[in-house]
Amino acid sequence: MARIGYHASHEQHAPSALLRHVRAAEAAGFACAMSSEHFKPWSRAQGHSGHAWSWLGAALAVTGMPFGIITAPGYRHHPAVLAQSAATLAEMFPDRLWLALGSGQRLNEDVTGLPWPEKAERTERLGECAAIIRALFAGETVTHRGRVTVVDAKLYSRPRTPPLLVGGAVTPATARKVAAWADGLVTVGIDPEKLRPVLDAFREGGGAGKPVFLQTKVCWDPDPARALAEAHAQWASNAIEGDVNWELRTPEEFETAARFVRPEDIHACVRVSDDLGRHAAWLAELAELGFAEIIVHQVGGSQEAFLEAFGRAVLPAFADPARAG
Repeated sequence: MARIGYHASHEQHAPSALLRHVRAAEAAGFACAMSSEHFKPWSRAQGHSGHAWSWLGAALAVTGMPFGIITAPGYRHHPAVLAQSAATLAEMFPDRLWLALGSGQRLNEDVTGLPWPEKAERTERLGECAAIIRALFAGETVTHRGRVTVVDAKLYSRPRTPPLLVGGAVTPATARKVAAWADGLVTVGIDPEKLRPVLDAFREGGGAGKPVFLQTKVCWDPDPARALAEAHAQWASNAIEGDVNWELRTPEEFETAARFVRPEDIHACVRVSDDLGRHAAWLAELAELGFAEIIVHQVGGSQEAFLEAFGRAVLPAFADPARAG
């Protein structure tokens, strides 16, 4: 059965608040967690963007949960430094970290001034960086000159077991591509029919038998009108489909692109309801796809009330009977 986790959204909350939230999530019964990794928020209404790697060390120290994080190597983060960051956390907190690599979004990666390539080139750079990180995890001394340059890099403090190196993908084409190097897949969505082709492509491309992880968005509030209003206010910028998500540079540009997104359009990317039974049923449908972890991202503002409500009325349906015994 899928473990149900909590998503720590750095775009929407201050790092200090997120630290309280993950402790409350663990107390409520969430089995795992995932951290976003942004330099800028999607919109000015969200208003935050703490340094996820600094925060993750604290989060692992004050909880006992495993965490995942998705990041883009080769732009803001040199792959050697990224490997060192993940190895350090995994050495201190064994078997509690998975590292997902994605091809990135201009919103975050453009800050270094590097050219922002087209998708095909970003995917090739991703595979190259993944190979560098895997070699460093294995204790190799790496010199590489290609899309990125590495000279005599070696990790001297490594964990006994390296973290899973997971590939991030939202389309079947990318999922098939990352299956060639990834230990698992992480994707995002709410609709089983749209997620199934992504999972099938990953498994057909070489990922059969490897774990798959999902981040799924919800907005719960006891007041259904407020739930929809908060989902629209916080996540309208993410209701836009297509390449625009990877190409826009600033929160202001995302706000402009989302100006015609209506509240009712949010249902295409966020499960919005005041009914906790409906939320449990939606998660159960997703669990049937075979995810190892389903990370729930409450896009609304009231994290404490959400954690209490889900812990009381949703999570018991996903409890491990063996653990309960």
